[in-house]
Amino acid sequence: MQLSVVILAAGQGQRMKSDLPKVLQPLAGRPLLSHVIDAALNLAPQRIHVVYGHGGSAVREVLAEAPVDWVLQAEQLGTGHAMMQAMPHIPNTHCVLVLYGDVPLIRTESLRALVEAAGSGDLALLTANVADSTGYGRIVRNPSGQVSAIVEHRDANPEQRRIPEINTGLMAAPAARLRSWLSSLRNDNAQREYYLTDVVAAAVAEGCSVDAVVAASEGEVLGVNDKLQLAEAEAIYRRDRARELMTAGATLADPARIDVRGQVTVGRDVFIDVNAVFLGTVTLADRVTIGPNCVLRDVAIGPGTVVHGHCFLEAATIGADCSIGPFARMRPHATLHDNVHVGNFVEIKNSELGERTKANHLSYVGDTRIGKDVNVGAGTITCNYDGVNKWPTTIEDGAFIGSGSMLVAPVRVGAKATIGAGSTIVGNAPDDKLTLTRARQTTVEGWTRPTKADEQQRAARIALAGEKPKP
Repeated sequence: MQLSVVILAAGQGQRMKSDLPKVLQPLAGRPLLSHVIDAALNLAPQRIHVVYGHGGSAVREVLAEAPVDWVLQAEQLGTGHAMMQAMPHIPNTHCVLVLYGDVPLIRTESLRALVEAAGSGDLALLTANVADSTGYGRIVRNPSGQVSAIVEHRDANPEQRRIPEINTGLMAAPAARLRSWLSSLRNDNAQREYYLTDVVAAAVAEGCSVDAVVAASEGEVLGVNDKLQLAEAEAIYRRDRARELMTAGATLADPARIDVRGQVTVGRDVFIDVNAVFLGTVTLADRVTIGPNCVLRDVAIGPGTVVHGHCFLEAATIGADCSIGPFARMRPHATLHDNVHVGNFVEIKNSELGERTKANHLSYVGDTRIGKDVNVGAGTITCNYDGVNKWPTTIEDGAFIGSGSMLVAPVRVGAKATIGAGSTIVGNAPDDKLTLTRARQTTVEGWTRPTKADEQQRAARIALAGEKPKP
């Protein structure tokens, strides 16, 4: 049976006390709804329908690239009404999986089990055993283990309130049957809304079996309705990602102080110190060490490399046995070959550094190709921008750039060339020669340091300059 997924994402989220729609609240740096879409995509459904309403234009704009169909719920008349808006777009031959845009930690494995349970042609619910079931609808099972009813907390008797298994709202069912059950819903309740959970009673009344699939953990079915629950979801997400890294072989200095907001792949004997943040796609090869307070976004790092503390690496490729930082920045399209050293307060952008090259202190390297065994002295700047255009710099193998040098691009420094400290190089420097530009040093005889003027002298100087003295 083919699969259609419906994600209900039209809620206002008033408890968030935010101008941002609830499903756009950030979890691990991404909207809640994007996490749910990713989980659905892992099932390879034929279509994903997102029912939106409150803040709909903002939701569609932020997730414009998402491979989903957008279905408007113009009036907020309950979850059952939201499903009614999506059903005209779903063939009767499909199985329908219902998800929620504010339940972001749901695992693909649980969803797959839920869809399989509905494959027999009946209704399947995702349930969870929780420590505190107060306020939730309880799952009441018959002697054969099938669901016979969902009893809301306010309607439950003392025995039913002791049931730890609760309804999560996620369900799967054949489209034709779900369509029929939805048509029987009524809104004769205090909220004047159509509740999707009422399809359970409709299915039982029809004699259909209702199977329950129990979620592996309470955390994966956590609904995010306010900032407290958002923080709780963030903590669960962070804990789960840390566990995955440790299972893969990484050593974490403190699993509670790491943020994985993307996809991280680790080799053997990787060490990650506290407060590291990973964004996008990050690959850490064997024996990589990440120091404290580092941020890595879309980075690949070769074996044995050490990234010292307080570094920011973005869209960079780092070779083996390199040393980065502390306080270094790798900007997009920085490529470091093996055994490169980049030290404190060095910034590399759109540049390539060859094997064994060193830039250990206080330098900016932009739009530059540097060969092997080059030494870039402290305070070296590649002046690549003229205010309109970016220009390239080339530094050949074995060159030595003296401290405090300005290389005004476009410029080439030849193989084994030496640039004298304090030089401003505006033309090509030939191979194997010393090139420098330096004004003659002058000592001014008879000069003395200025002394602090008294108030009378200060007033006279200001008057000569045509300014009014400050009070």
